[in-house]
Parts: sequence; structure tokens; C-alpha cells
Amino acid sequence: MSATLADSPTTTGERTRPTVAILTLASCGLLVSLIQTMVVPLLPQFPRLMSVSPSTAAWLVTATLVAGAVSAPVLGRLGDMYGKRRMLVVALALIVLGSALGAVAPNIMVLLVARALQGTAFGVIALGMSLMRDVLPPEKVGSGVGLMSSSLGVGGAIGLPLTGLVAQFASWRWLFAGAAVIGVLQIVLVQKLTAESRVRTGGRFDVVGALGLGIALVCLLLAVSKGTEWGWASPRVLGLFAGAALLLPLWGRYELRKRGPLVDLRVTARPAVLWTNVATLMIGFSMFATFMLATQVLQAPVSTGYGFGMSLIAAGLVLLPLGGAMVVFSSASAWVSRVRGPRTTLVIGMALIVLGNGGFALLPDSIPALIGVATVGSVGATLAYSSLPLLIMRAVPETETAAANSLNTLMRQLGTSTCTAVVAAVSSALVMTVDGETHPTSTAFAVVFLAAAGAALVGMVVAMFTPAPAAVGDPRVRTATA
Repeated sequence: MSATLADSPTTTGERTRPTVAILTLASCGLLVSLIQTMVVPLLPQFPRLMSVSPSTAAWLVTATLVAGAVSAPVLGRLGDMYGKRRMLVVALALIVLGSALGAVAPNIMVLLVARALQGTAFGVIALGMSLMRDVLPPEKVGSGVGLMSSSLGVGGAIGLPLTGLVAQFASWRWLFAGAAVIGVLQIVLVQKLTAESRVRTGGRFDVVGALGLGIALVCLLLAVSKGTEWGWASPRVLGLFAGAALLLPLWGRYELRKRGPLVDLRVTARPAVLWTNVATLMIGFSMFATFMLATQVLQAPVSTGYGFGMSLIAAGLVLLPLGGAMVVFSSASAWVSRVRGPRTTLVIGMALIVLGNGGFALLPDSIPALIGVATVGSVGATLAYSSLPLLIMRAVPETETAAANSLNTLMRQLGTSTCTAVVAAVSSALVMTVDGETHPTSTAFAVVFLAAAGAALVGMVVAMFTPAPAAVGDPRVRTATA
């Protein structure tokens, strides 16, 4: 199929200042990370606040995860077809709608719908990075992608103390209201300060493919995320796994025969794309262990033998340097990718994640030591995350960058979901009672961090042997044939 490409941002009738566009799109990453983390510290309180069971309250995380995994590839394909900025604005509008609904939700069911709408945030990152490739000068793409990647970590670091402050001094509803206001502001900024890409695939949207992938992903992610709660050998979990195992091959066969598929599996099967996605799965697992467990270690009672007895707010403030380190090293990641190639950046990042998780497995006995190992892992995540979209965009046709990056984002979410399941299983199996309360043992944390280090090591080996795609030239040529 043919596609028309813009040779300059000004061909759309709009001017894009690179630095302004990078900051605008990177700020979207802050919103995404805030959306992901805003309810996690409050999960123990929602059963009381909404008069529901803890298992029902846990769906506030699951609903966002599943909705995001389903919507990301759909938004990516629509962005390639109809405009990446346009679909980025649509995703932000859905986030605003979900956030506003959450702020006034009268019961748990409405709040779950709100969280599902917020799940569309997962598609924002892939659309933003792909838009950067189309509207920025080639020499600015690496730094832009690096900053947007680091914004996810910065938002997570800010989100934890912010959530603690709001939970302590105000209603949780202000978190949703604040997200709605930020979303509206970002819609205005994106429309005013970034140009629309003119890279288009054309054709018709693959509705059947979207439904098939959506149902298969729901089956898979529900089984993974709820396996510990429902029982890994329960009929529900086994049935969901069986449904995913049946549907995914059927969906793949349909996509291979479809003209203009939702996901071009022939492109996805290219070694440079396939093995990058495998490495992404490992990164999602290995890095989420730090984000998920660092605050638990800091908040655990001192009497556990590994905890520091800190409040949620204090724990969040202690981890703020991680966000700063990620911003600083986002520029370094762009430099390494430009000089040595993004594959080298990925390998270095994975090596640092191995060291960070390995250090955490030893359960540091001082806060400076804990911050040190967490910073090493966070810097590794910055390098790795910033290199992934560059590798993907070099390896796929210019008209498929949003869809390919969305699939890569999905692989990262599968990794984080698997990490969550492993953490839940290990933490419930290895417990101890301290002062009348149940806490994971030090062995539980060591097992999870060693598993995360092992996953990062596997990802590093995969990255080392992944073919490095050739560097692209200026992506804004007049025409291209896909």
C-alpha cells in the first residue's frame, strides 16, 4: 500500500519547535505514570471507603491493566491510519472522561469503569514516541524518546508521595479530579504545540482482528493477574489460559491472511522486531520489581529485619532521586544510541538492571545503600526503555511505527503483569507474623529480586544477539511504499 509522508512539519500548515514538542509529548508520560500508580498505595483503604472486599478493590488495578493492553494496539493502528496526534488527543480525552467519572463515582462499579477508561493511557506513550519520529528532526528523535521514557519513571517517583499526601490530608477523589485537569491541559498543549504527522497507511480498520486480539488478551491477562487470588489450578484460571491458547493462534492465522491487518505479523516476525519484543518482556518483569517492592521494604517495620518503618510519604520522598537520575540519564541514553546504536544502549541498560536487582536481593541495611541500588536499576531502565522504541522504529516501515510501538508497549505490560503475579505468589507463600501483622519474609523479597535479575540477564543476552537494524535516514521523505 502507498502512503504519503511529510517532508517537513510545515507541510501540514503547522510549525513545530522541536524542544517545545519534546517537552509537550514527554509531559504526557508523566500523566501516564500517575494514572498507573495513583490507586496502588490506596488499595488497602478502598475496601473501607467503597464498602467492598479487598479482592473487588484489586480490580481497580486489573481493570486499567486489561483495558490498556487491549486499547494500545488499537490506538496504535488507528494512529498509523488516521494520524498519530489525532489519536493521541482521543486517548487523552478518554483519560479525562475516566478521571472525571472517577472523581464523582458513587460506587465501585462506576469507579471500575472510570479506571478502565483511564487504561487508554497505555496507548499514549507509543503514539507520542511515533509522533516524535514523524515531526522532529532526525537528530532530535533519540533525545525526545529518551526524555519521554524517563518521564514514566519520574511520574512514578512523584506519584507515590503525592498519593500519600492526598490520602492523608484530602479525599482520594482529588486524585481523579487532578488527573482530569492535567489531561485537559495536555490536550490543549498537544493540539497547539505539536504538528500532526502526515504518515498514513490508509485502508480499513481491522475490526475482527481487534476483537480477536482483545478477547485473547483479556483471557491471558486475567489469568495471569488473578491466578494467585483464584488459584492457578482453578477452573476459571485454566479456562482463561485455554481460551488464550486457542484464540491467539486463530487470530494469528486470520491476521496473516488479512489485507491491512491490525498487526502485521510478517513485520513482527522479523528478528530485529521479534527479539526486541522478547527483551521488552524481560525488562517489564525485571524493572517492575523495583518499582513495586522498594516502597514495601521502606515501609515494613524495623522488627521484620529488613524494613525501615517509614510512612508512605517518607518512602516516596526517599525514592524521589530515582526520578531525577532517570531525567539526567535520558540525555546519556540518546548520546549512546546516536554514537554506538540503540542495541548497545539496551545491553548496557539491561546489565545495570541486573546489578540493581542483584543488589536489592541482598536487602541493603541502610537507606543510602538502598537508594544506590535502586538508582542503578532505574538508570538501567532509562537506558533500556529509551532504546526500545528506537530499535522498533528502525526495524519497521514508517507507516507502521505506532502499531509496532504499541505492540512493544503491550509486551512490557505482559512483563509487569507476570511480575505482579510472581510477587503475589511468593509474598503469600513466604510470610511471617510481626507484632500481630503478617509480612513477607526477607526470603520472599530475595527470591523476587533474584528472579528479576535473572529475567534482566536473559533479556541482556537476547539483546546481544538481536540483529541491529540499520539506522534510518530522514523519515520525512515524500512517498513510501509499504
